[in-house]
Amino acid sequence: MTSFSLIVMGRNKKYDGYRAFQYLEPGIDYKEFKLREAVKDEWWEPVPLSKTEEERFEEMMTKSVVIDLHAHIEISPEDPYEIREYDQEGRNFIAYEALSKSGLDCVFDNMQDGSSFANTKHGWDWNGTIHDLGMHLADIAKQDFLIHCKRPGDIETAHREGKIAWVAVLESASCIENEVDRLDILFGLGVRSIGINYSESNMLGSGLKEHADGGLTDFGYDALVRMNKLGLLVDVSHVSDGTALETIELSKDPIIVSHAGARALTPTTRMFPDEVIQALGEKGGVMAIEAAPNLTVTEKHPVHGIDSYMEHIEYCIDLIGIDQVGCGPDTNYGDHVGLYLTNIERHAKLGLGHYTRPGKEGGSKFLGIDMNLEQLKELKYVRGMENPTECLQNVCRWMIKHGYSDDEIGKIIGKNGLNLCKKVW
Repeated sequence: MTSFSLIVMGRNKKYDGYRAFQYLEPGIDYKEFKLREAVKDEWWEPVPLSKTEEERFEEMMTKSVVIDLHAHIEISPEDPYEIREYDQEGRNFIAYEALSKSGLDCVFDNMQDGSSFANTKHGWDWNGTIHDLGMHLADIAKQDFLIHCKRPGDIETAHREGKIAWVAVLESASCIENEVDRLDILFGLGVRSIGINYSESNMLGSGLKEHADGGLTDFGYDALVRMNKLGLLVDVSHVSDGTALETIELSKDPIIVSHAGARALTPTTRMFPDEVIQALGEKGGVMAIEAAPNLTVTEKHPVHGIDSYMEHIEYCIDLIGIDQVGCGPDTNYGDHVGLYLTNIERHAKLGLGHYTRPGKEGGSKFLGIDMNLEQLKELKYVRGMENPTECLQNVCRWMIKHGYSDDEIGKIIGKNGLNLCKKVW
């Protein structure tokens, strides 16, 4: 068990020691996997501060509403090669103890990418998604540290009472297939944010990995109207540029990019061009920045870490204003680089690969994204932005170090996200 010796303690979080699924008997009620340490001390790299700055950091993390707008708070197996078998067991273990030391007041949990693989190797099926959601809800119901967040007031309550508001999120709406009423069911089960798709095109619109951009479909527009009526926060993080622009334009409510960055700094389809970011900001949405391995590296900061991450933050602030930018690091409690490398290696073997179109050969792709495998292997972890416990604390520390005001820091680490929830929910 990790000591968390370097992790900032306190902020009056009322964690009572509950462990995921402790109401069950391992080896009897479920297959047990050896899970990784949630936070490895040697991978914990706090931005250094002076004594005065440390005091200000503690004050900021105490008084501010701190929100991670895109995370995976489950612990991965110690052996990355066991991830698929672990997912197929259909029971992902939340890192409650690590979360209690994060300083977070709210976390947007995307669970197993919103796509439990309990029933299919491809994910995104309806039964698997409901299975994944139900298992999380059963475990969360057995404790009172995480509270199921269904409205903005739950976030403020969690902040006031030393708890964490847990927002159920699906990264893709693929599971609804062509049944728009399934959105009502998901909302009724407590889902409060949903993506249009996850890189691959679906019934709603084009994904970022496709060779052609068809934008939002007619069914996608029907689904969008229903999302607006329900009060679901719409996410376009993995969609094509055309789908993003049409969704932003046609949505009655502002939307979110929960985890991406600026293509001007990192030239991949996983990032968005200025045109999309500006349209999002003009509509009152929030651009939350991504920190998954090697996605928000930049020419100025070629080794992925807090500095490259904050370069994207500052770029978007300059582009659309500080009121429209937030943090969605997209990290988890596991060996994130190892999981990437494992999935890349096993992708085709599991029948998940795709034929390459003539003229499109070359390069390694994972989820349709160009990946420099050698650079990824050398990375090992994202310095200062490796897991949900570390990320928002280090964003706060970095902004203190670089002369931002309390008001500016508060907006980036949570206030902008809370204001968006108040507009939509």
